[in-house]
Amino acid sequence: MTTHRTAAPVEPDLEVTPPKSAAAGLPAVAASLSMAARQMGVTRAARGLARLNQVDGFDCMSCAWPDPSPEHRHTAEFCESGAKAVAFEGDTRRAGPEFFAAHGLADLETRTEHWMGQQGRLTHPMVKRDGGTHYEPIGWGEAFALVAEHLNGLRSPDEAVFYTSGRTSNEAAFVYQLFSRAYGTNNLPDCSNMCHESTSVGLADTIGIGKGSVSLDDVHDADLIVISGQNPGTNHPRMLSALEIAKRNGAKIIAINPLREAGLLKFNNPQNLSGLAGRGTDLADHFLQIRSDGDLALWQALGHLLLAKEDANPGSVADREFIAEHTVGFEAWVAHVRDVDRDEVVAATGLTWAEIERAADMFASATKIVHCWAMGITQHRNAVATIKEFVNVALLQGMIGKPGAGLCPVRGHSNVQGDRTMGIWERSPDSFLDALGVEFGFEPPREHGLDAVKAVRALRDGQASVFVGLGGNFVSAMPDTEVTEAALRSARLTVQVSTKLNRSHVVTGATALILPTLGRTERDDTGGVAQRVTVEDSMSAVHASRGRLGPASELLRSEVDIVCALADATLGDRHGIPWRGFAQDYDTIRDRISRVVPGCENYVLKIRNRGGFTLPHPPRDSRTFPTTRGKAVFSVSPIAAVQVPAGRLILQTLRSHDQFNTTIYGLDDRYRGIHAGRRVVFISAADLAELGLDDGRIVDLVSEWEDGVTRRADGFRLVEYSTPKGCVAAYYPETNPLIPLDSVALESNTPTSKWVVIRMEPATG
Repeated sequence: MTTHRTAAPVEPDLEVTPPKSAAAGLPAVAASLSMAARQMGVTRAARGLARLNQVDGFDCMSCAWPDPSPEHRHTAEFCESGAKAVAFEGDTRRAGPEFFAAHGLADLETRTEHWMGQQGRLTHPMVKRDGGTHYEPIGWGEAFALVAEHLNGLRSPDEAVFYTSGRTSNEAAFVYQLFSRAYGTNNLPDCSNMCHESTSVGLADTIGIGKGSVSLDDVHDADLIVISGQNPGTNHPRMLSALEIAKRNGAKIIAINPLREAGLLKFNNPQNLSGLAGRGTDLADHFLQIRSDGDLALWQALGHLLLAKEDANPGSVADREFIAEHTVGFEAWVAHVRDVDRDEVVAATGLTWAEIERAADMFASATKIVHCWAMGITQHRNAVATIKEFVNVALLQGMIGKPGAGLCPVRGHSNVQGDRTMGIWERSPDSFLDALGVEFGFEPPREHGLDAVKAVRALRDGQASVFVGLGGNFVSAMPDTEVTEAALRSARLTVQVSTKLNRSHVVTGATALILPTLGRTERDDTGGVAQRVTVEDSMSAVHASRGRLGPASELLRSEVDIVCALADATLGDRHGIPWRGFAQDYDTIRDRISRVVPGCENYVLKIRNRGGFTLPHPPRDSRTFPTTRGKAVFSVSPIAAVQVPAGRLILQTLRSHDQFNTTIYGLDDRYRGIHAGRRVVFISAADLAELGLDDGRIVDLVSEWEDGVTRRADGFRLVEYSTPKGCVAAYYPETNPLIPLDSVALESNTPTSKWVVIRMEPATG
């Protein structure tokens, strides 16, 4: 029996207060301004926030919620999370050579993610030599040559892994994937593999494109909005403004989530007096507090009930004309959901049948429905099947390709969708590779590359030995922390292109490089001119972003510049790709994008439009579905829900309100009532009673998986909370060690961060 165990830092100041029932308001304003002023200074903070999400400014580096049209943008077009992201990047503290001389790797390994993020901006290229104990300065030229030496010394290009974070710009993403493929590999894992890959797979199979089908105006105009597995108050706060507009226009909202999150209950808009005074907008009209992994059963039950209503009153629910003209598979789906077992649904969901019937009534009476979801859906074993069930219900009612209706996956990182559009994908279609090859005069590799989970396995098993990370914090984002860290330590070279210190800089290969880059808030004068980049939001809108603040260090280089320099050092004039020219003028990259990426024709001109442009989306634009069958596809999936042995619980991992992905801004979770700590487990009163535990007790968490490995995370305080019996929640990355690397969603290979079977044991620390 193998045991993986993580240490338990002491949190003596941890306090728990009652959770909030409303999001934003005056506390959000105070938190935003306080952090910005504290980390940036008042003047710099004011300059930065004034340009955030403005037409002539820079795009927020946190979530991918779309901006309103230019004429409808507020002067303060940002949320608390966005302000924290700007403050974090605009930090006036510095982590330069003196810092690394004082803090060796042995010291840094003992530090938390929060501590590392508070040490300031990285300022110098740094190297950890083979056998070294500290990072030390290195010149840019030597750093690029070192990477080239390792890459060109591999037996096969497939021994290299090129990872990408969702904050990377379209231009950087395009040249990065070009570098990887010109080098000879499709090993291009990215953060989408960990979050919305299930969406990409489910939508591609059913509607022919792995993106949502709505615009911001559709959300405003819907008469029913369904929010599944999503917490907009913390993860996508600007969405609350859109929900407020929809409510003002008469919309109803169904919220489906295990936790009664403040951001699903009420929004106190800080941009108006009533919101500041606490007289905000009530959001959820019907709250389904579902068990984790119960969504597939719920949506099949909704389909069952809607068909029954259609049978009773033909034409009242189903859009028969749409189904006949634009879909296939309808009869097989009907036969399947007619046989849904009510008792099975109730057991899987933890809901009453009456609660589900009320939701079905709301669907049946609505004429414009928007279906929203996020990681609470995508990170389950049955995630892809669940998303296909969303599509089934939308197809039944003809809710794709009509105003005020559609599918709305809400991406969690600012340009993760743009990265995929630009070719950051280990499984890019032949059509993209064909266009890339024609444009650049080489034959791109065709064999599918490694996704994030497979990359860890390849490093672990010695099949890969170089890891390059363009942004992000791969080590802390991935599951099975001990396995992931051991895999990275086995590499011969790890390279991190970053703005701030994080765990991935501490868990290194034999040789390691930190290449400090400009942030999105900072001026980019590469090539002696003011450069700009572009990004794509969750609704396929592409727009320009230009930083305005002075760089944290004169040594910083842009991501585009770093990638092009790495490619030039490694490949030279192979294939005749003008890497140096790309770095001097980003328009030359956009010109190439226009001939490779569908929908980006005349890219250079389109991004000069105020507000940018929207990429084509055939299902949305013309009810055309580019699936393998030429129509939208009804899917049949068996109801499946995790079976939990007695005394076990289902754990979902989640963010705190003082967090963005693996970046920990602070140690509070204001909405859930957690202060000065993070090692907590939210658990129902019923489970506390059944397990004979008390609120406030300290326990160790042990996950159970079929491989026989015991995975532990020690020292968590139990917090009684409103969550379904049998379901608990805790923050990541602290609980990532509990998620087995091989526990993944079917079809998408996404880690099951919302689907972990655990037991609790008395604390041993």
